Amino acid sequence: MKFKMAASMDDMKKLMKKRDEIESEIKALHEVLDSQKGIGMNEPLIDSEGYPRADIDVYTVRHARHKVICLQNDYKDIMKEIEEGLYKIHAEARQKQAESSTEKTPSPTSEDALSRLSPFLVIDKVDEGSPAHTCGLCVQDKILKFGSVMSHNFQNLQNIAAVVQHSKDKPLSVRILRNEKEFNVTLTPKAWSGRGLLGCSFLPIKKT
Repeated sequence: MKFKMAASMDDMKKLMKKRDEIESEIKALHEVLDSQKGIGMNEPLIDSEGYPRADIDVYTVRHARHKVICLQNDYKDIMKEIEEGLYKIHAEARQKQAESSTEKTPSPTSEDALSRLSPFLVIDKVDEGSPAHTCGLCVQDKILKFGSVMSHNFQNLQNIAAVVQHSKDKPLSVRILRNEKEFNVTLTPKAWSGRGLLGCSFLPIKKT
């Protein structure tokens, strides 16, 4: 299991490096387009009389646009791989933790497990009418458990993004701390009239 986890982390590092390289290439290509009279991805390449524009390098623009489209598709694919990789790492961590717990001590009751949860995120914004607002989440709520993510396996907000993507249109259990009281809410990530699938934003809580 330790070898598998290490292999997964190595794969994630490679994928993230590739993602960063693609982002840099796309940025460079947009700079090329900006250098051509700021033409962007959609401006016409012919003049009012139907002739190729003389004020830009039409070949360079076409080549850059084509490359951007290809890279954007690659970017979508690699982000999907990263999300799936994060989900796999969390699953392996849960399995390892379960195996370790079984070997060393009797399995704790769910009540005991919940009593040891520590907050690792705080909600700093909730949009009205969003899935987060509908399920009852509020600004300043502290997150104790977000699906499979808890304080001990939380690394960064990409962990939350991966869980959200894999739980799209599915009920997700979230345990929160509000005014020193703990309780669960059921959040269903889904498309709504605003941005994202939740309609809220989080800030990591620094570990003391």
